Amino acid sequence: MTTKKTFSRGQMRMLPAFVGLALSLNLFSVSSFAQNPNSIVNSKHNLSVSSPGTVHATTESEICVFCHTPHNAMNEGPLWNHSLSSQTYVPYSSATLKAAVGQPTGSSRLCLGCHDGTVALGSVHSGGNIAMNSATMPAGPGNVGIDLSADHPVSFVYDSALVTADGNLREPNTLPTDVRLDRAGEMQCSSCHDPHNNQYGSFLVMDNTGSALCLTCHNVASWSGGAHAMSAQPLPAVLTAAQKTSAGGRVAKAAKKSTVAGEGCGSCHVPHSAGSDQRLLRFAEPEKNCLTCHSSDGPGKNISTDLSKFSAHFDQAAAETHKPNEDAINPPTRHATCADCHNAHASTATVGSATKLSGALNGVAGVSAAGGSVRAITHEYELCFRCHGDSDKRGVAVVPRQAVETNVRREFNPGNGSFHPIEAIGKNSSSPSLILPMTASSLITCTDCHNNNSGPGAGGTGAKGPHGSIYSPLLERNLLVTDGQGYNAANFALCYKCHSSTIVDSSSSSSWRYHRKHIEEFKAACTTCHDSHASGQPHLINFNTAYVKPVNGVLRYTSTGVNHGTCTLTCHDGSGQNKNHNPKSY
Repeated sequence: MTTKKTFSRGQMRMLPAFVGLALSLNLFSVSSFAQNPNSIVNSKHNLSVSSPGTVHATTESEICVFCHTPHNAMNEGPLWNHSLSSQTYVPYSSATLKAAVGQPTGSSRLCLGCHDGTVALGSVHSGGNIAMNSATMPAGPGNVGIDLSADHPVSFVYDSALVTADGNLREPNTLPTDVRLDRAGEMQCSSCHDPHNNQYGSFLVMDNTGSALCLTCHNVASWSGGAHAMSAQPLPAVLTAAQKTSAGGRVAKAAKKSTVAGEGCGSCHVPHSAGSDQRLLRFAEPEKNCLTCHSSDGPGKNISTDLSKFSAHFDQAAAETHKPNEDAINPPTRHATCADCHNAHASTATVGSATKLSGALNGVAGVSAAGGSVRAITHEYELCFRCHGDSDKRGVAVVPRQAVETNVRREFNPGNGSFHPIEAIGKNSSSPSLILPMTASSLITCTDCHNNNSGPGAGGTGAKGPHGSIYSPLLERNLLVTDGQGYNAANFALCYKCHSSTIVDSSSSSSWRYHRKHIEEFKAACTTCHDSHASGQPHLINFNTAYVKPVNGVLRYTSTGVNHGTCTLTCHDGSGQNKNHNPKSY
């Protein structure tokens, strides 16, 4: 038995007015949508025959029918009409992901009914199949496929527990009204995209200039004051070419995103079809995300050229091994990547010194002088200690020494007999060869010696930092470590950066009057007697055993006062003959 809807006489009299009003509102609404350049009518989501896009129906003029129907709707969403995919998806995952991401649910599942590329675009629940000029979603940005491992995760619970576990997210109750979780508290496609409004391009729910949308959820420490977030440098051509500049307000907004700051997170990360399924990096090769800008034709300092020099802080074979949560000292595979030394979110342009950390190293993990892990270093040497300190794979010494020590953390221990003043002021109060403003009370940094040979420290215009050098091991200036060469001050340019060559190479030197005899007559290198880092003996004495040997089984230096000492050893003079000191006092 069918129950019919009945109306009172008063309602019957009012019915024509309601119908007329409804028709008027409907006509007004359609007219308004048509006039609004950002509405679904004027976007690719209009799949009717009137679509402005390249994919559309061949005869169907209705617009909403592709997703919605007022009658006989599916029990899946708001009057849902489009057929759903039966695919099993590969969800996003990463070594640092804290969210529980499974198969798509809610609105994300509805979106994938078209966007996974497996369901016919004209397949609707009510009304039969609609004839289209393309059976399924064609290849391109709109077709995300069934492998979602390189797409921003969806269909996960976003709550306070996740915020606590992750440490880099904002509380869900702080999200702006345009960024909505679904009724289950899950992040979905609709949290970032409004399928009916293309005002901001890509159907985003808000303007993403400067990554404003990304930052509603992602609470990236130090980002707002970082160099990348504030850079007014223009984007390189490869990034501007990747920007969408079609209809829907995107042309105007492309101008706002023409700088590194304007593009924000998008300079390195993309939410869909990322090159890398770890951290959604734009390019599959991690270093390319940095070198796209930091190259000869990019807006940043040219690091790319430095990394190709003879001695470089980069191992192409291990370029993809870095993980944010890896063991900072002994990762599974030893590597040197950009992310090992730089935190792209926290880096600033602050100039560093011996007492102030360079802003380029902000937010980077390291190892303290005592050997403990440091989450964010405060001294440059703490970063160097990660790989060149207690690491099991730190390598062999460049120069063979009487006392072998390859752990630089132990070398620069202020308890040693002598050391270059990295952690503490040196022990030698008499250093007359130092060039002002350097004094015996000065501190230096690792990068005062290990740096780019064409950088500012060497008088060049290249980038700062030990990215690459023509002098090994990553030396800013030349330092000859072999004996037997005719004396040339340029061979010891690194030492003469701080020590006066005029004073050192003088027979009446106020530092030690036999320097000249050794470096000119005997053709000895500075490193034959001195260890560049430190020594258990005074004056950095730690003999190079390739040239200095024991005499009668004894190889020893003893300090007997300022500029005085005794050597017991055998060494080669300039002619290659042995010179015995058994012992020799100076």
